[in-house]
Amino acid sequence: MKRRVTLIAVLAVAAPWLAGCGSGQAPASRKTIAIITPSNDNPFFKAEAETAAARARELGYDVSMNSHDDDAHKQDQLIDVAIANRAAAIILDNAGADASVAAVRKAKEAGIPTFLIDREINANGIAAAQIVSNNYQGATIGAQEFVRLMGEKGNYIELVGRESDTNAAIRTRGYHDILDKYDGLKQVGRQSANWSQSEAYQKIETMIQGNRNIQGVIAGNDTMALGAAAALKNAGLEKVIVVGLDGSPDAIASVKAGGMKATVLQPAAKIARMAVDQAHKFLTTGSTGATEKQSIECELVTPANADQYGVFDRK
Repeated sequence: MKRRVTLIAVLAVAAPWLAGCGSGQAPASRKTIAIITPSNDNPFFKAEAETAAARARELGYDVSMNSHDDDAHKQDQLIDVAIANRAAAIILDNAGADASVAAVRKAKEAGIPTFLIDREINANGIAAAQIVSNNYQGATIGAQEFVRLMGEKGNYIELVGRESDTNAAIRTRGYHDILDKYDGLKQVGRQSANWSQSEAYQKIETMIQGNRNIQGVIAGNDTMALGAAAALKNAGLEKVIVVGLDGSPDAIASVKAGGMKATVLQPAAKIARMAVDQAHKFLTTGSTGATEKQSIECELVTPANADQYGVFDRK
């Protein structure tokens, strides 16, 4: 009986380890890179997560991939799991510029470097790198194309991203630094659609009920732009000019088909690869070889050059 009790106790202690092996977790001799992003239901976040994972595996790492769904509390839990599992590094598209600071600091204090992609945090010196698209530059070139397409005049609606997201504020500032220069352009509506296609559809559907006299919609991302385009088409307003920002495959397909008139590519795949490469360099040499904050230029996508682009990157 004593032997049976001892065996049961040993198995109870070993069970979590055995379960981890069975679920494909890395053995202690392998290093794991934890990749944490918003929901992969959004093609942008899916592309950055999958690109980072593929590059990490090429470099010989195991990978864990999780989504925080833009929930800072869930993000904290995932960072705690990465720390408990002794991840070598974390690649993070964070859940809030302020709300993520404590989690990134906690990882650093645990000896795990964090490499931020897509979104910065409101702190310096605790992330090993913050690699983001130049959202302001991307917004300005998108706005310039919008102005050209509108003929420098007309009524337009702006769809804004999630209010807690730094990128949403940067993009709208970039838009208005261009649009507000033109007296002939009049903003007749502005709503946040929280980066959501379905929410953008509903918001535009409601807004045009009281004002069908619009000539354009400029959106803070492609997902909202696609929702707007669908709502406008359903309302018989296909001629309204829609411009987005991200360079998603669906948006580029819409540009090719004559739906959306333009988008701006954020090189998410390039940024994800850069983050993993810098994580590898940091882990092997102790330095990324780059400054903490790095800004990557965006590119305008129109019907004339849309064939040159793939999944958030040039072909």
